Amino acid sequence: MLQNTTPIDTNRTDSNWAVEYEVEPIRIRDLVAEALVVLEPGEPFVVTYEDLVKVAGHSCPTASGAYRIAQQGLDALYPDELPVRSDVEVLAPGSRDDATYGVMGRLISYVTGATQEDGFAGLAGGYGGRRDLLRFDAFESDSAAPTFRFRRTDTGETVEVTYHVSEVPDGGPALGNLQHIIEGTANEGDRKVFAEAWHSRVQAVLGDDNLFTVTWVSK
Repeated sequence: MLQNTTPIDTNRTDSNWAVEYEVEPIRIRDLVAEALVVLEPGEPFVVTYEDLVKVAGHSCPTASGAYRIAQQGLDALYPDELPVRSDVEVLAPGSRDDATYGVMGRLISYVTGATQEDGFAGLAGGYGGRRDLLRFDAFESDSAAPTFRFRRTDTGETVEVTYHVSEVPDGGPALGNLQHIIEGTANEGDRKVFAEAWHSRVQAVLGDDNLFTVTWVSK
């Protein structure tokens, strides 16, 4: 677990973020990118949490939880090598229309490349295809916490990652300032207090492995 769970405030510029988070990037190979010489053979894409924030449009415990779910699942399946897009199937017990699973599924799809029927079918012969590798309502889960399964299509190995979102720090009364921010009635002090509470929650998710459980699923 990271020792410092407080995000670093910086000056917002065109090339900088208002908040910086401490979390390792996810490295993942893409066979199509390698074949089309976007990447050198064996060279991975490097996906940061900030990349995921751009996709989501915001940073929150759901977005950070999705990032860590993907990271934990891929690390477990590929302990000694880089994960490979098109070789990773993502399964969710909830529906695509579910407020949690729909959002998280989209973000995990960004990392893994796994998509539904409208996804990339691959180069000639299906090489590197990622279509139908993201499936909702795919299994039954006894947990009320967000849970995803990751399966290697080359080996059949499967892990299940559960995100104990109920254990994320609540942020306290400062989160009540959000309504004032939305209404435009918040002052700079209100914004600062809210930002510290909100982004500290996000950093807690990014830095605390105890919020996640990874279990192996029998083939």
